Amino acid sequence: MRVYLGSDHAGFELKAALIKWLTDAGHEPVDCGPDSYNPDDDYPVYVMRAASRAVGDPGSLGIVIGGSGNGEQMASNKIRGVRAALAWSTETASLARLHNNANVLSLGAREYPIADAVSFAQVFVQTAFSEAPRHVRRLNMIADYERTGQLPPLPESA
Repeated sequence: MRVYLGSDHAGFELKAALIKWLTDAGHEPVDCGPDSYNPDDDYPVYVMRAASRAVGDPGSLGIVIGGSGNGEQMASNKIRGVRAALAWSTETASLARLHNNANVLSLGAREYPIADAVSFAQVFVQTAFSEAPRHVRRLNMIADYERTGQLPPLPESA
C-alpha cells in the first residue's frame, strides 16, 4: 500500500521510523517532508501535502505526525475528502479505519514511545473499513455536508 507521510520537527524522528517500518513491511512510503530537521518549520506545509496526496490517490493512506498530533489532524481535515483521525492506542487506530474509514492517521510523537506509534500505524494500515450500513450512512452525511455546506437533517423525533 502507498502511504504518504508528513511531519514537522517534532515528528521528524518518528516519521523516519515509520518509513523504515513501512518499507520493511512491503508498503510504499512517500515522504512529503520535511527532508531535514528544522526546529522552526510549520507543520501545515508538510502534513497538508501528505493528506492531499493520500486523498488524491485512491487506495492509499496518509500518516501525519507532530508533537501532539492535534494540529496535524486539524490541518489534514481541511483537505476535501480527508478523514484524519488522531490515535493514542491500537484501539483508536483500529476504530478510525473500521468505523470511520479514516484515510489519514495523525500521531503525536511526544505522546508515546516510538514503538507504540509504529504499532498504531501498523493497525491502521492493516484494518479495513467495516462497510456496515450505519457507518456508511454517517460517512455519507459528512461527505454531503462537505459538498453542500448543509447540515444533516434532524431526525423526525427531534
